[in-house]
Amino acid sequence: MVRLTADLILKSPHFFNAIAERELDLRGSFALYSREHVCVCVRARVYKYIVGNKIPVIENVGATEDQFDTIDLSENEIVKLENFPYLNRLGTLLLNNNRITRINPNIGEFLPKLHTLVLTSNRLTNLVEIDPLASLLKLQFLSLLDNNITKKPNYRLYVIHKLKSLRLLDFRKVKQKYLHYQNAATPFPVVIASITSELLQ
Repeated sequence: MVRLTADLILKSPHFFNAIAERELDLRGSFALYSREHVCVCVRARVYKYIVGNKIPVIENVGATEDQFDTIDLSENEIVKLENFPYLNRLGTLLLNNNRITRINPNIGEFLPKLHTLVLTSNRLTNLVEIDPLASLLKLQFLSLLDNNITKKPNYRLYVIHKLKSLRLLDFRKVKQKYLHYQNAATPFPVVIASITSELLQ
């Protein structure tokens, strides 16, 4: 395990990605620099890493000074999606292959422009655990693949119902006929009853 310190953030690779967005690479397989370990050349700069060290807690993200469009925290050991400062620029957050079981209910207050969230291969198990994502008012693209939550009855409809701006779930487009169910004011059982009625007609 390794702490996500301001020093680690400042020394981690950052670059313009394939869609010309500024990205910070904090993946667990490229975690911490060390003199006696392997050197990897990235974008004409040399970074030294201890391969395999993983970040368990999100912290000190304010050290980014809100300079990135994308932050990649994949392949770590993060359990809670929390502790973000106010990041007005951040649009994409990659967190696949972590251990996330809990999401800060006020996450939208700190990431107001987040439109893409990848939570593939985490440990979300119950439908209500994604309710905090409703505070991300700009969220359009979400992946929850390889979480146990995807095995719950009515999983897809529940997520679409909760996240009003969602357009792509698990890399599948939200069908036009379901868009009118994206109303958090309507209790989910009412939505299910309505759909069941439509199917029986």
